[in-house]
Amino acid sequence: MLKKLFSIISLGCPKNTVDSEVLRGRLEKFDYQYSEIPEDAKIIFINTCGFIDSARQESVETILETLELKKNDPDKKIIIIGCLSQRYPDQLRLELPEVDAIYGVDSIDRITADLVAGSASCDNIEGVRSLLTPNHYAFLKIAEGCDNSCSFCSIPLIRGQQRSRSVDSLLREAEYLSQKGVLELILIAQDLTRYGSDLPAKPDLFTLLQELLSLKLFPWVRLLYANPDFWDPKLNTLFQKYPELCPYLDIPVQHASPRILKLMERGYDIRKVKRKLLRLRQDVPTIALRTSVMVGFPSESDDDFNMLLDFIEDIRFERLGVFTYSREEDTKAAELPDDVPSDEKERRKEIVMQIQWSIAREFAESKINQTIDVIIEENAGEYFNGRSRWDAPEIDCFVRVRSEKALEIGKLYKVKIDSAEGLDLVGEVV
Repeated sequence: MLKKLFSIISLGCPKNTVDSEVLRGRLEKFDYQYSEIPEDAKIIFINTCGFIDSARQESVETILETLELKKNDPDKKIIIIGCLSQRYPDQLRLELPEVDAIYGVDSIDRITADLVAGSASCDNIEGVRSLLTPNHYAFLKIAEGCDNSCSFCSIPLIRGQQRSRSVDSLLREAEYLSQKGVLELILIAQDLTRYGSDLPAKPDLFTLLQELLSLKLFPWVRLLYANPDFWDPKLNTLFQKYPELCPYLDIPVQHASPRILKLMERGYDIRKVKRKLLRLRQDVPTIALRTSVMVGFPSESDDDFNMLLDFIEDIRFERLGVFTYSREEDTKAAELPDDVPSDEKERRKEIVMQIQWSIAREFAESKINQTIDVIIEENAGEYFNGRSRWDAPEIDCFVRVRSEKALEIGKLYKVKIDSAEGLDLVGEVV
């Protein structure tokens, strides 16, 4: 029987990527074949992001571009899924009538039921996923939704309250991914540090990591999206005990002004956060800290902004992303006057990035003459581009690797660092 070709355009965060991988795996269990080329597919899913203005714009532009394919092939089906369609289904139906179907989040069972007669629901995703990432790394989504109530954030409106997966199901999925050849497992959730608080037995992140790391399934395990308010210092010991746990932590602080943090409803004392981060540096001297900050939040003054700059200088995050405030309708912050002008938001963003560039450059230079582990991502011609343990895929820096012999994509090599180009390390295989 000729299989039906489908394709998935997955936008937004890694959590969306996992959803797309589960959808792909489910459909491949029936009479469907995945195509990496949307133009060749009879059904195209667009997994959208609806978090901030720029992400929504990218989603809409992608939908419009994909709908152009129907002009040459009217039978091609375009199906919109994900966060944008969860939040604005009626508006999308009204403005994009050419779209064949619209589903929100948590709709994989409904999608497969509509496409495949007699398909049963599937509560367990372990063993079902087909990766969209390169085969050497994969994300493990340990929870869905979020119980935090940040005033600027629409995620709880879109994804709902936190729903943690059981430790057993996560370990089974990890074993499945290991058998598939994954070398780097990246744990994700909207907030890793609240994992398990909604489960009857109340397992926590420490428990999950202990059990996962003791299995020795992966050379690298990485943590993304930890809330500084709930980071437990006992987690620091796991970096010391398990070399597989990359000395890297993504821990978004958003701001450092107590007044702005209160308006953001972040709920923590920035002085306590600073103590936690400094203790983490003391306990794990090799760690690279990544954070995200927001500038231009309503009523952010020069004094507030300078507090943020001072905090960045004090902690010296090795990796940092900065966003300008974007009003999200139906959030508490949307009720506040958006009174920081756009050009001032951009000016403040640029100042943060200038400071951060110097900090990250200093970090890069500190690695010169060290021999480090590097996982190879691509052949870039003159160099092979890879990543160190201090770099997450897609968001951080490269290690540019010279080698007289061809290097295998997705494999680990020892690399002697001899220089830095911008923020990227440069070295040679030893």
